[in-house]
This record gives sequence, C-alpha cells and structure tokens, in this order.
Amino acid sequence: MRTFVTLVLAAWMSAATANDNNLPLFPKVEFVTSQGNFMVELDGRRAPFTVQNFLQYVIDGHYEGTVFHRVIPGFVAQAGGYDDKLVEKKTRNPIPNESGNGLSNMRGTIAMARMGHPHTATAQFFINLSDNRTLDPKPSRWGYTVFGHVIAGMDTLDKIAAIPTGASDKFRSDFPQTVVTIESVRLVEEPTGSE
Repeated sequence: MRTFVTLVLAAWMSAATANDNNLPLFPKVEFVTSQGNFMVELDGRRAPFTVQNFLQYVIDGHYEGTVFHRVIPGFVAQAGGYDDKLVEKKTRNPIPNESGNGLSNMRGTIAMARMGHPHTATAQFFINLSDNRTLDPKPSRWGYTVFGHVIAGMDTLDKIAAIPTGASDKFRSDFPQTVVTIESVRLVEEPTGSE
C-alpha cells in the first residue's frame, strides 16, 4: 500500500502534467443523462489534484454508462462507480483529500465520495442537493472534497432526486427505481478568443 507522501507526489506530478497539457484552470464538464443534462464548472485552483483526477476519468470515458446508484432527496445524488448492470468499475489509485480548500458542501456543489479513510477517493462523486455543511472538514476530522459547482441543469438533479428509491441487487436502499444512466460526459472547450 502506498504511503500518503507517495500519493501526494503522484498527485502533484499529475497536476503538473495537466498544466503542461494546457487544461483550463476552471474547466466545464457537461453530463448527458437519461433524465436530462447538467453542467459543472470545476475549481482547479482550490482542488488541483481532485480536478486533474476527475478530468482524467472524463477523458478516459470512465463515467459513460455509469448510473446514479445512491440518491437521497435533500442530501446527495451519487454516481460514477457502477455500470448499468451494477458492476463496480475499475479505478486508478486513490488521491489525497483536499477538503480543507475553503469550498463548502453547499447545494449544487460537486464533491468526491470516499470510504471512511480520508484519502480513499477515486472516481465516485456526488452532487449536493442541499447545504450539507456536516460534510465539511472540522479541526478534528477530514471532510469530503468539493471541487466545483453546477452551473446549468440543477433542475435535472432535482428531477433525479424526485425518483422513488429502494433496494436493488447489492444496494439495500437509496437506489433510483427508474435507473438513471450517465450517457456521456465531455469537457466543454472554451473559445480561444476573437478571430
């Protein structure tokens, strides 16, 4: 198992590579789902490791065909880990936790899901459906890393949140009973300037 220092160095190298590839500091990513579209703007200044990690999954096509597998109205809509047959997708190594970056888990923000250990985020993410300050870091514990916010299509997330949920296969609860599939995800290219 790699040490945290090794994870930080690997993430730093990834961020440096992103910079060399001239990726925007505040990239926009569009999601097309079976319930509608939404777009997020990421914050590469406050969450550079997280944004680079997320964009690599976008570029690799990891999220296409995944489903929203955990939706709790008034809390979060989580996706990015399971395909439409509920098979967990393979991920890269986890990344360092950047939850102390000053961004809060407010309604409409996108954040990384993780296991109990703070440095276990890989590909799964969630959209905050309400203000969830309890997910922010405290002096005594780590939080959940916010790395951007929804800039269009929040009504799509509210529509997803309105779908009745329950058990499905390996999930005991909170699984939308109408499957919500992410059909495509793309990095939105910004205009380079006037002709």
